[in-house]
Amino acid sequence: MEAKKTQILDLCDEELVHPGNRGCAGCGLNILYRIGLKAIGEDAILVVPPSCLTVVQGLYPITCSQVSVLNVTFASTAAAASGVRAALRAQNNDHTKVVAWAGDGGTADIGLQALSGAIERGEDILYICYDNEAYMNTGVQRSGTTPRGVLTANTSIGGKRERGKDVAAIVAAHNPAYVATCSAAYPLDFHDKIAKALSMKGFKYIHAHTPCPPGWQMEERIAVSVARLAVTTGLYVLYEIENGQMKLSEPSAKLLGKKKLPPVSQYMQAQGRFRALTPADIDSIQNEIDTKWAGYRRQMTSAAA
Repeated sequence: MEAKKTQILDLCDEELVHPGNRGCAGCGLNILYRIGLKAIGEDAILVVPPSCLTVVQGLYPITCSQVSVLNVTFASTAAAASGVRAALRAQNNDHTKVVAWAGDGGTADIGLQALSGAIERGEDILYICYDNEAYMNTGVQRSGTTPRGVLTANTSIGGKRERGKDVAAIVAAHNPAYVATCSAAYPLDFHDKIAKALSMKGFKYIHAHTPCPPGWQMEERIAVSVARLAVTTGLYVLYEIENGQMKLSEPSAKLLGKKKLPPVSQYMQAQGRFRALTPADIDSIQNEIDTKWAGYRRQMTSAAA
């Protein structure tokens, strides 16, 4: 039986993030952080490396966060979270939740080794990666998840030449308890996946696509619309993996019934960071998306047979 989906009026009234923080206007992370903490609750310890989230939290001794936060070094997020869990276990505390919350740089690149080790050990933590697809708070340098063709402060005039890492797939290959992808454009989906993950034992991972107006070179007011386009064009897929089985989440599952998805060019044309892409580059990316969704539809047909 499907779990009841949270509606906006079902969210708890308590705010665990004060307004007026240091996040940029239109920041997708602010959406995720506010709604995510409602699912996590006060009885939790967040482990956070250097990232935009440390900027949002504020400078000591003032913070917008109303939960306990441990700020750690860039490479150690998952290892430090493992240590926090071990300390709680030593105190016979099995109720306080341990949540690592890091950016794509601290997850896909600098923190990947610690992340892999924590998954392999089966640590009972939730790891959330908010992926704005570059090192944003240090000047928009390319990261491992930066898409091919994107212009950053340290790429050539033709943009990044390599494809971005599929970190959720890398994590899934370790066979953790739970893997899910989310988007800041669908915060209630994010809320429910956090709640589901925290009901499980073992290592849980959530990868959230997070718009960044300055880094993506777009107007603040369209950040959520652009993030939604990433999903509706089929470029970014929302799903869950449990027991090795992948299931598309509702926003992406709805696309299976459509013969033709909106062109990915709509997503890219809304952002200045893709301006180095040629029409041939965009056609190549569109073909990759079409092939991927043709595969999903074949799987659906086979399952129904």
